[in-house]
Amino acid sequence: MKGLFEGKVVIVTGAGGAIGRAAAIKFAAEGARVTVSDLSEESVAETVRIIKEAGGDALPIVGDISLDEHVQRMVNVTVERFGGVDCAFNNAGITHAEDYKWDEAVFRRTLEINLISQMLCMKYQIPQMLRRGKGAIVNTSSIQGLVGVVEPPLPAYTASKHAVIGLSKSTALEYARSNIRVNALCPGVTRSAMVDKVMVMSESIRQRLLNHAPLGRLAEPEEVAEAALWLCSDKASFVTGHAMVVDGGFTAQ
Repeated sequence: MKGLFEGKVVIVTGAGGAIGRAAAIKFAAEGARVTVSDLSEESVAETVRIIKEAGGDALPIVGDISLDEHVQRMVNVTVERFGGVDCAFNNAGITHAEDYKWDEAVFRRTLEINLISQMLCMKYQIPQMLRRGKGAIVNTSSIQGLVGVVEPPLPAYTASKHAVIGLSKSTALEYARSNIRVNALCPGVTRSAMVDKVMVMSESIRQRLLNHAPLGRLAEPEEVAEAALWLCSDKASFVTGHAMVVDGGFTAQ
């Protein structure tokens, strides 16, 4: 049987991390040819290895997603190798242990990676999708793009994730008549290296995050990845400009 993304070309940024890797593997398992992008060469290589060992096709791209020249190269190489771009999961993102200190350099870098990179990705992805006559983009936001309650406070991260939702909605409206759908994905606290770094800050923070969701556990990366795949798939053909929450009930409180 053909997979959900058979014959499709998908770009996944942040594909060396927990959610990005899970998504890249799932896209490939559903028949997609996947561009695997991340800043860490080792992480990219590991994701590509897993995909290829399972019989999938993956293209490794290493570089800083906040730089225009890198994003342009990523998309151009994808088109050269696979012939076009059908879907994109713009998932790269960071948080910083000193976010709460109102440090300008930290704030700027957080916005560069979490927000500017997504603008740059769409800048180069959308023209390729226009050539296909359709496309689907999912930009990773967070429940911190919807609320501002967290321990410790993360003003730069929260601001960037709110902005991702606005950017996604605006772009969705601009390209709706071109049959390009754009949605934001808002995960809750998900098992990942990023969350692990925050948890070790104090026992109270660790306990708060472990009990964050009414479901009483962390999300698994694969659970968030499933939502990204659905939003990119034709099964979500009438869904655009939406911020989908995958948070175990947290924002329902």
